Amino acid sequence: MDSILVTGNGPLNGQIPIAGAKNACLTLMPATLLSEEPLTLTNAPRLSDIKTMTALLQSLGAEVSALQDGQVIAMSSHSLTSHVADYDIVRKMRASNLVLGPLLARFGQAVVSLPGGCAIGARPMDLHVEGLEALGAEIELKDGYLHAKALGGLKGAVHEMRFASVGATENIVMAATLAKGTTVLKNAAREPEIVDLVECLRKMGAQISGEGSPTIEIQGVDRLHGATHQVVTDRIELGTYMLAPAMCGGEVELLGGRMSLVEAFAAKLDAAGVSVSETQSGLKVSRKNGRVSAVDVVTEPFPGFPTDLQAQMMALMCTADGVSVLEERIFENRFMHAPELVRMGANIEVHGGTATVTGVERLKGAPVMATDLRASVSLILAGLAAEGETTVSRVYHLDRGYEHVVRKLEGVGAKIERIKGQ
Repeated sequence: MDSILVTGNGPLNGQIPIAGAKNACLTLMPATLLSEEPLTLTNAPRLSDIKTMTALLQSLGAEVSALQDGQVIAMSSHSLTSHVADYDIVRKMRASNLVLGPLLARFGQAVVSLPGGCAIGARPMDLHVEGLEALGAEIELKDGYLHAKALGGLKGAVHEMRFASVGATENIVMAATLAKGTTVLKNAAREPEIVDLVECLRKMGAQISGEGSPTIEIQGVDRLHGATHQVVTDRIELGTYMLAPAMCGGEVELLGGRMSLVEAFAAKLDAAGVSVSETQSGLKVSRKNGRVSAVDVVTEPFPGFPTDLQAQMMALMCTADGVSVLEERIFENRFMHAPELVRMGANIEVHGGTATVTGVERLKGAPVMATDLRASVSLILAGLAAEGETTVSRVYHLDRGYEHVVRKLEGVGAKIERIKGQ
């Protein structure tokens, strides 16, 4: 099993290109199921999760091809052969559940296994089911599979979600594009990935308004056509690499970055003593005056502080001046990186959904183990700022969400290498 060896090596300087968003691309790919005509995505990230979604769509009979070194994904669902999303594929990745709404909308039936993914909490499907049932679907859980039917077609409805779930919003919006009549989805999630999905669906002929706000209105149409769409910049990869110069010193420009994607995160960095400024090509990040200051963080749905940057922010706070409190309100069980950071000399106390971090002068390199996707990169960041060598094992998690992480960090002066497993 591969590992990554990181040696603390001082300030980082240069440019890092930011890829297309994993979470956006994984949402856009199932949209091909809504139409017989081709859907082409550009600026696609080259990640193992994208390969998993490709395999899932192909198992349903869709044609999926990776072009231009994987940065273009060409898809066609003109002759699907199955409406069953099998456990063997779905268990690998939470986003696999996003085929449920499109299959149900276009074919009136779908059988989808309960999903898997990172071990960061239960993340149940109830909000997805409630929304699709509001559109007239009949859904039953049998033997670990959701059996959904709407043989007379889905019908528009007014539905308010109990929680602003990103995945449920995406599933319901996709399903509603082909429903009869108008759907009004209240307490909808507002993430940029949802805005990106709606922009793509609109190019395919969908009639949708209100994306980016808590209320989205969808006027159902009879059919959707083909389109070409560029995947939005990955705000989580962007935020992750913004932390590299914050932890190590130096100045790094993140190519393709946009402040609108990370405003709440950038505001916290500013409060901690990190400068973030827009350039013609992206965002430039550097420390203002030496050691950063401790700040408190509460994870919230967009536009609040992203849960997917909590682990990385904790790594920064480990060497901050003062005491910071990080409160996780989105997922339970998402502080599994804390014991590994403690192995590197961090002072962290976890009580339920709250972690208290007392900053230390310097972390020390140590063997550590990645427990999930975002935890893995937080340990790499910590290793960059630590004294000595850090070996991060179980980095297969990393491949799900970050392309060419070693190459990108090497490009700004980091001492990092991937060690192939035996």
